[in-house]
Parts: sequence; C-alpha cells; structure tokens
Amino acid sequence: MPRILHPRDAIVRVTRSCICGSDIHLYNGLIPDTRVGSTFGHEFTGVVEEVGPEVENLKLGDAVIVPFNIACGQCQFCKQGLYGNCHESNAQATAVGGIFGYSHTAGGYDGGQAEYVRVPYADFGPMLIPEEMDLDDAVLLTDVVPTGYQAAEMAGIQLGDTVLIFGAGPIGIMAARCAWLFGAGRVIVIDWIHYRLEFVRSYGPAEAYDYRQIDDMAVFIKKITDGLGADVCIDAVGADASGNALHTLFGKMIPIEAGSAIALHWAINSVKKGGIVSIVGVYGPTGNMIPIGNVVNKGLTIRANQAAVKRLLPRLIEHVQAGQIDPKALITHRVPLDDIADAYHIFAAKLDNCIKPVLLPNRR
Repeated sequence: MPRILHPRDAIVRVTRSCICGSDIHLYNGLIPDTRVGSTFGHEFTGVVEEVGPEVENLKLGDAVIVPFNIACGQCQFCKQGLYGNCHESNAQATAVGGIFGYSHTAGGYDGGQAEYVRVPYADFGPMLIPEEMDLDDAVLLTDVVPTGYQAAEMAGIQLGDTVLIFGAGPIGIMAARCAWLFGAGRVIVIDWIHYRLEFVRSYGPAEAYDYRQIDDMAVFIKKITDGLGADVCIDAVGADASGNALHTLFGKMIPIEAGSAIALHWAINSVKKGGIVSIVGVYGPTGNMIPIGNVVNKGLTIRANQAAVKRLLPRLIEHVQAGQIDPKALITHRVPLDDIADAYHIFAAKLDNCIKPVLLPNRR
C-alpha cells in the first residue's frame, strides 16, 4: 500500500489501467535500469483516497485521469508546456521527465498496474473525469489519445497532405484517426499484423499495407505518391520494430543499438524532400544506426517528444465529447488485474486479435 511521501502527493485507488506497447519494451528487456520489484503501468484512472497537505484542487472521492507524465508544473520546462520533460520529476536525467512505472531511467516511480498508486505533484497533474464520460474512454486519455494526437500535431500536417504512419498498434491507429483532424488528404499505415491493418482501415480510416509484401519501402511509397514521397511520416513503432534482420539483431537480440530503428529508417527515406518526420515511438537512451546524412541532404525536419498529456487533455476531452474520437473502440480485451500475466502474453504475442487490453482492479 503506497504512502504519502510529500505534501503534494495523493493516493489514488485505480479504477482502470492499461498495458501499453511501451510496456512491452520493458517486458522484452529493452529499457535500461528496469529493476526487479518495480510496478509497471503508466496508463490509469482512479479515485482519490488520500491527499497531502499542499493538494488543494482535489478532494477525497474525485475521479481522475492521471497523465502518464509526472510533471511538477513549476520548472522551466513545465512552464513551456513540455510536461514530458519535467526537470523536477526526473532531475538526474538530461532528457525524459518522470513516467509512472517505466524503470529508473524515467525516475523509478511505481505504476498503475496495481490497486493503489502514489501520485506525485497531484496538485498539478490529475484532471477530473467529466461526469458523463465512460471510464474506458477516460483511461485512453492518459496516453494513447494524447500520444496519437501529438504525433499528428508535431507532423505539421497541412490541408491535403499525405500522412504515412509506421505502426498499426494503438498509437499508430490513433495517429491515423487524428491526422484527419489536422486536414490530412490521405493517410497510409504500414505494419504486418493483418488484424491491426484491417482495424486501422476502418477506424482511421486509412490505406494499410503489409511491409512483408514490399521490396523497398522508399521506392514503394514514391510510386504511390507521384514520385515525391509522403508529405509527413510518423514513427509510431519505436524500439520493438520488426522488418529488418540487421536491426533486429543489433537492436533487440544483442543489443548494440537502442532498439531496432528500421521504422525510423523507413520514415526518413520515405518522406519527401523538405518533409517532416514525427517520432513518438519509444527508443532507449543510447545510440542508433540512423541515416542522418539523408536527413541533412533531404532538408528534413524531425520533431519528437513524449506527449504533453496535461496540455492536450482539455482539447481531447472536447473531441471525445463531440464524437470526433472514439477511444474505447480500441479496447478489445478487459482482463482482471489478477490475470495480468495472461494479458501481457496476449498483447506481446499479438494473440486473439488484441488491439488494446484494459486491466480491471481486484475488488475482494
């Protein structure tokens, strides 16, 4: 049972939590300093059970969305809206801020795949769940919807643009949906899991292709985009990408680089000259074999970050309430917390047409 450790803490009783594709990086051993005994899980909603003496905006019984970023709201980076780069929640890091349940690289905080969670900076981070909102929608606002939305936002999509997305997991699917909100004229998704490709064709909606049927990604994309390439590319895969034996060997099996970077290669080589590459896929903090010369010579812009959930939540709640985004449609499996090992296996092995698993708390 977690305890209040700081006056700005709250204790939250979990009502929903999720397994994220990023958790599979932990599960597969790709994230450094993941310690035995850590509680995973950065996507959760809950009810406030206890608050520290400096928490004035929450009261006992409040139902809250808890952003996956742990952000103080007061440091230089939080004041810029860069809540994924908070300098106080992960002060010894030079890059990412604190994240619930995501190794000591991200601050060493216990996560939400549990019955109760200590929420630091509770006077800033959590947001009240609108009374009429379904909890299944609310829990996907902690990460999946904001990350997919920010992927499209960072891509700088202009009216009529062709948007190419690598990865048809929950984030890639949501990025495809959100690309239309920014004015995309065409959305293309690349993956190899057929049921995911079928899902994004309908939900995006998007054109969807199996990379195993493509000999050369850049050549294929140019052929279907008048020889120019996509206007923008989104890497929604990250370190666990498959599709290239060399990157699988050096990024996942040995690993020498910080995860397989093949999706990023494809994005850089498939985007048009002067285009934008948006990266929300998770990579480790060490080096990757990336064609930086192509970035320079093509005049590309690369934008990347963890989603600033707190900044995006008000707008995304409006989109959900207006019916423009249907988060809960991604949920295919609802699993009791006691059976979390089975849920990890199903999600990691891509069994039973699993898109997104939600964990339901134990109530003895």
